[in-house]
Order: sequence, then structure tokens, then C-alpha cells
Amino acid sequence: MWGFCSALEYALNPALLTTALPDYVARRKVPSLTRDLAQLGCSLQEIAALPRCERLPGCDNTAAALGCVYVFEGATLGGRTLLPLVASSLGLDAAHGAAFLASYGEHVGSMWRDFGSAVLNSCTRPEERRRAVGAAIETFECLGDWLCETRI
Repeated sequence: MWGFCSALEYALNPALLTTALPDYVARRKVPSLTRDLAQLGCSLQEIAALPRCERLPGCDNTAAALGCVYVFEGATLGGRTLLPLVASSLGLDAAHGAAFLASYGEHVGSMWRDFGSAVLNSCTRPEERRRAVGAAIETFECLGDWLCETRI
């Protein structure tokens, strides 16, 4: 996940997002993924040397950028489901190794609703909605390819 998130977050233009989603910077996932990897024993040099995804979705306007971010925002909901499983089987929690899965803590519901409102307010025209949906689909496809690719 770090290799995909770091590449996409670097590629996304924050200016496209901060008008629609003023707290976008606080929503970025790389800091929590980096913290998790460090707590699990990776040095910052090892983390920086990790491979990064090269095939990324096109997110050159606000609607498309929101579609890309939708994938990560949705992951916060999935994280709430996975966190108890990771805690019981691996002993990880929000403070040690599972910050990414615990994104937003008890505020995950309100953060998701705020994100949904930002999308609805920013994507009012059918063309904008199509761009957002297309970018979300492309992001899921790129992520799936990245996670399923065999690396030697």
C-alpha cells in the first residue's frame, strides 16, 4: 500500500483538492503507512527505497482527483473491519503498526460523510460525476494491478 499511496499522493495536485476538501492534507495516508512500517522495524532509508507504483490514474482536475481520493477514503471504512482481525491475530493496534487501518479513529464516520459532501458539492454536473467515477474505477484498477503484480 505504501508504494501505491506514496506515488499517487505525490502525483496528486493538492491545489485541485483543497478547495473542495480543505482538510485534504490531514487525510493523506502516507504518514500513517510510514509510521506503521517504522514501528514494524523498517528504517526510514528502507522505506524510502521501497518500490513505487508507476501506473497511476489520470487525476488532472478536481472531479478526477476526488475520484482517486475516494479509493483511500473508502479504505478507512474497510480498515475499521480489518483492525480487530489484525489486532487479535498479529497484536497490532493504532499505536503500533496499524495506524493506517485505524485512520481517523472514532471520527471515521464523520470524515466519510464530510468527504461524501465534498464530492457532491464539487461534482454537480454529469460530466464531473463521470470524471470522478472514471477516476475511482481507474484507481481501483491500478491498485489491483499493483497489489497483484508478482515482484522478484
